[in-house]
Amino acid sequence: MSLRDTARQLRDGTLRSRDLVERCLARIEEWQPVTNAFIEVSAASARRDADAADAELGRGLDRGMLHGVPTSLKDLLDQQGHVTSAGSRSMTAVAAADAPAVAHLRAQGAVFVGRTNMHEFALGTTSEDSGFGAVRHHRDHGHSAGGSSGGAAVSVATGMSHVAIGSDTGGSVRIPAAACGLVGLKPAWGEVSLEGVVPLSPTCDCVGPLATCVDDAWFTLQALRQMGPLPACPPARSMHGLSIGVLREFGWRRVMPEIGAQVSAALDQLAVGGAAVQDLPLDTAPTVASTYSTIVMREALDFHTPRLATQAALYTAAVGGRLQAASRPTDAEYAQALDARAAIEADVAGLLTRVDVLALPGLAITPPPLGQSHVTWPDGEELTRMAMLRFTQPFNLSRHPSIVLPVGVTTDGWPVSLQLVGRDTPSLVATALGIEAALRLQ
Repeated sequence: MSLRDTARQLRDGTLRSRDLVERCLARIEEWQPVTNAFIEVSAASARRDADAADAELGRGLDRGMLHGVPTSLKDLLDQQGHVTSAGSRSMTAVAAADAPAVAHLRAQGAVFVGRTNMHEFALGTTSEDSGFGAVRHHRDHGHSAGGSSGGAAVSVATGMSHVAIGSDTGGSVRIPAAACGLVGLKPAWGEVSLEGVVPLSPTCDCVGPLATCVDDAWFTLQALRQMGPLPACPPARSMHGLSIGVLREFGWRRVMPEIGAQVSAALDQLAVGGAAVQDLPLDTAPTVASTYSTIVMREALDFHTPRLATQAALYTAAVGGRLQAASRPTDAEYAQALDARAAIEADVAGLLTRVDVLALPGLAITPPPLGQSHVTWPDGEELTRMAMLRFTQPFNLSRHPSIVLPVGVTTDGWPVSLQLVGRDTPSLVATALGIEAALRLQ
């Protein structure tokens, strides 16, 4: 059920939070052994908090839309009394306090059912290099669920939680959402506090929700941001008068043909419904990968180099080896990359003065088999992680909000997603709501 329907039933007495939690725990018992989506399951505290939520609602204390809703947390956000592992055996400290984002969710009445598995330190797109074992796709356990928030995505896709919180530095909310057929919302940079969140790259890091619909993603994002009453969801934008800029040259250059065709078909449907659709160039696209790599590796090494000196053996071989083999960008290289980032931001902002949203696929490939290192294209090979990052990382650099939503499935049954990029989160969500409704009617 959507959060709106869940909230209504909790308040009219036809449903209890404890019922929701028990259903999620039953799902966890079924799905955890085959997906490894959770690092920690909090059954006892979830039941206790659900009972407390039911009691509060029973006496008229209503904390809002998430009151009593089972929620999972990616295991890089501090939760008081729990180890924040960031998917690594090298992290053993118990958090003394909630991260502000977690404290906000708690104040809204969310019930935490567990902490989800992830690519170690968020440095990967497949969630297979975790100190706690690979996350496996619920549809085919030999495939990746995307990353780095893979466990978060699987927890929602299987009903182990109603919504999940992930992080996104280059696509780590949007990639697994696309891989699992969910909505993944990356807010504008700085919109959600990063205090108490294990960093990968503070210049690019964001915290955001994974959900089953755009409306749920909006309310969950607002609950991450504040403790008070949540703002209403923006009204869905009509397709009439909507202008969509399609990043055709960038987004369709290397993409699985069926994914490209289905996203194009969805955009054609929106045009039939009244949207004005035009192709636009992303002029700074050639600088994205190197800019991203320089900024992220410089900031990641600043965090990890002191730790690796004493704890390298506790890192996974893949992530630890990648960090140890990397050269720290110089101050001059880092400054140049920051300038390039600003140019990418200006490029995207300029495009968004011409159209309401930008559009491109959410993911260039279907979820790859675990262990696959490269993708083969007609013009050559590409690292799997780069193929998965390519469509999402520009908008961490530009710091604009972006969202992925499912628009179909391939003939093999894998989800296909559309990514939208907007000027600000409310207008982006309004557009995504309109597009979600328009495509549902087709």
